[in-house]
Amino acid sequence: MTDDPPSTSAHGSTGASALRDRLPNTRDGAEAALDRVVRENRFTIAVLFPAIGAITLVASAEGWLPEPLAFNPWFVLFGVVVMRSPLLVGVLPLLDRRAVGWVGLLVAYTYFIEHLGVRTGWPYGTFEYTVSLGPMVGGVPLALPVFFVPLVLNAYLLCLLLLGARAATWWLRLLVVIAAVVTMDVVLDPGAVALGFWTFGGGAFYGVPLSNYAGWVLSATVAVVALDRAFDVTALRERLTGCEFMLDDMVSFVILWGGINLWFGNYVPAAVAIAFGVGLVRADRFDARLLNPRR
Repeated sequence: MTDDPPSTSAHGSTGASALRDRLPNTRDGAEAALDRVVRENRFTIAVLFPAIGAITLVASAEGWLPEPLAFNPWFVLFGVVVMRSPLLVGVLPLLDRRAVGWVGLLVAYTYFIEHLGVRTGWPYGTFEYTVSLGPMVGGVPLALPVFFVPLVLNAYLLCLLLLGARAATWWLRLLVVIAAVVTMDVVLDPGAVALGFWTFGGGAFYGVPLSNYAGWVLSATVAVVALDRAFDVTALRERLTGCEFMLDDMVSFVILWGGINLWFGNYVPAAVAIAFGVGLVRADRFDARLLNPRR
């Protein structure tokens, strides 16, 4: 007489146990697994996602997509999180208590200054969100830090690479990164205004008032100083050197916002986006390994 076959619940338990055995059980193991996932999908994350995102956002703005597809906030947030994943995975090994504390303070500042801006018009100029970017609290997207903090960190990392040994000089490092952050907004805000994400009610630079960039000097300074305190520069440069995908989110930025600005005829912002692309090429972060990660 043979034994009865395992029950369905036993099969389920066995499968769950096998899955748990395959999952990493240490922080180092989890970080290595995430590195592998991002590395093997670099082209999809850094090229396909922003290209599809640019097409979808333009189609939404032009009225080519029906509801609920047009400017679907959950689709937008999903795409942003995917494009941010190389940066987040790249930074993960460097997150300690100090880093979490300073980034937490920066997140709090981000909400505060944006809420102040929506209510009073200071420091960016009078503006309002005209497209939902997910849940809103006090007129500000709940996911705001997901949009802002990585932008600053991307600028920080790119400048570390391009400055090389000169990045060890703290005041030079901070000045260059602050300038890079403000310059990234030269690309971002005109594209976002053209899409209808938010409006200033008009402005001298593709619908954006110059006061907006004065406000960005303030916020960029706060953000860059916070990130400079959050991370050890030497450790950050070492991780950046060994992690080839860490700036792939910057590649996504160039493709997404460069393409959107080109479509709407914002040629100066598009040219600035291309300049950032050239910087990525010079830093050896937009090459054959990105286009074919298995090479």
